[in-house]
Amino acid sequence: MIQRIYNLIDEATEGSIFLFGARQTGKSIFLRQQFGDCIIFDLLDSDLKLRLKKRPSLLFEMLQDKPDGTLIVIDEIPEVPELLNEVHRLIQQKSMRFVLTGSSARKLKRKGRNTLGGRAMPCYFYPFVTAELKDFDLDRVLLYGMLPPHYLAKHPQKLMAGYIDIYLKEEIQEEALVRNPNDFQQFLSAAAITSGEVVNYTNIAADCGVSSKTVQSYFSILTDTLIGYMLPSYTKVQKRKVTQSPKFYLFDVGIYNYLMHRTSLAQGTPEYGHAFEHFVLQELRAYIGYNNKEERLSYWHTYNGKEIDVVIGDAKLGIEIKSATEILPKHYANFKEYCEEFPDSRCMVVSLDRLTRRSGNIEIIYLYDFLKTLWNGDLF
Repeated sequence: MIQRIYNLIDEATEGSIFLFGARQTGKSIFLRQQFGDCIIFDLLDSDLKLRLKKRPSLLFEMLQDKPDGTLIVIDEIPEVPELLNEVHRLIQQKSMRFVLTGSSARKLKRKGRNTLGGRAMPCYFYPFVTAELKDFDLDRVLLYGMLPPHYLAKHPQKLMAGYIDIYLKEEIQEEALVRNPNDFQQFLSAAAITSGEVVNYTNIAADCGVSSKTVQSYFSILTDTLIGYMLPSYTKVQKRKVTQSPKFYLFDVGIYNYLMHRTSLAQGTPEYGHAFEHFVLQELRAYIGYNNKEERLSYWHTYNGKEIDVVIGDAKLGIEIKSATEILPKHYANFKEYCEEFPDSRCMVVSLDRLTRRSGNIEIIYLYDFLKTLWNGDLF
């Protein structure tokens, strides 16, 4: 069993937690790794789910005699959101602490359920990260991603097909989040095509035959269910005009490739480069999430086409992500204008060039050196 790097025990000593993560990121196994000695309610247990749904007060009755401050884990709380009133009562009356998990908060908010009024801190769980793996095959990761079942499977392609089917069925159709599931499925393919690109709602709407407003609502569904995320534009006041619209990325590079119908990736192709960029961003997001970093990720893009792939914090660090095996001056030419705007920013190119070095004020760092520096906490 692969030991996950996230330490939620320290977070749980401070109070209650909502642990959100996309389906199959491994939340349930992780909870048993970290809280195996605690009382755990698994709401994927059909009998338990049915009984608690019929009479939520059973939770209070089972726990009222436990010592004050007891830590309780409820896995998949959106399956029985009515329990949140009882959780609230146990927090107030018994000072109990809870770790509550789910694939998103959307079900709770949509049904107007008690979300504990700020008494539970939201935390997020991600697919595997490289710091959790002794050895990893980069080309396999870029193609199939880091979701635990897919990463560990000998033949992940069928699992990926099932993943999308389950998502569409359980998150979209059963929850009636959209009027026409076929329109949404077509949108999902369009969203994959634009993953890593600046979002243009009008163009996507035209491709899907729906309104721009509908496309915006569909993107909200993807972000709320943690299937994707928006990377905002860095828009601090500056001399040059910059793009204001966000970019969209799917949460796992393997899901991105599956929706793009890719069964192979060849190094040196644009497709390989896009997957490489997705992967590096995936690692950065997980690092920030697991370490409670307050640094925001964004990108910088001017109207004359100069772009820096990732900007960390208040232009503390700018990163270009290149899958090239030999980095030349043309690969970091965009830093010229970026450095004129942000002269105090650190500038870095992450690549597959094995020779980590410095060229003027530009740091050129081999991917594996970058990942080691990142997860050692030495990057920012």
